[in-house]
Amino acid sequence: MASLMDDLTQVLEDETVEYQRLIDLSQDLREALIDSDVPAVERISACQEEVANGIQSLETKRMRITNDIAVVLNKKPDELKLSVLEETLANQPKEQKKLAMVRTDLKETMTELKRINRANQALIHQSMELLEFDLNLFRSMRQAPETANYNKSAVNTGDLLGSRGFDTKQ
Repeated sequence: MASLMDDLTQVLEDETVEYQRLIDLSQDLREALIDSDVPAVERISACQEEVANGIQSLETKRMRITNDIAVVLNKKPDELKLSVLEETLANQPKEQKKLAMVRTDLKETMTELKRINRANQALIHQSMELLEFDLNLFRSMRQAPETANYNKSAVNTGDLLGSRGFDTKQ
């Protein structure tokens, strides 16, 4: 059981490190979004995907270890939360304390990542709205009606609002 707990705490520590990497990348992403640096956004997104794949691998490993611990404790794996494991380790204060610290670190890291991701999501939403506004503006400019602008020989010039704009002398 001690070996399994050591494995679990190590995986949780590794996950915390990977989530911290995601936080760093998300902060870089925020700067790239603010600067409208599309190549940087693409590069950072690719890095985030690599880190996410690593986290998925660690999560699979964590689930396997948790299943093994559940077998040893004769419990269902879905009932076995970290808080339950902490209570189970009441007779082993050193391991209990280590698990509690790792759990707290992971929880704080996840909270920070959620906060940054919400801010980035808002930035992306604002960027999309601005892009949509610009597209609508360009479409409306292209579809503006032709005005009746005639030259001296009574031929329509086809200019939008004349070549000089509005005639203010009228």
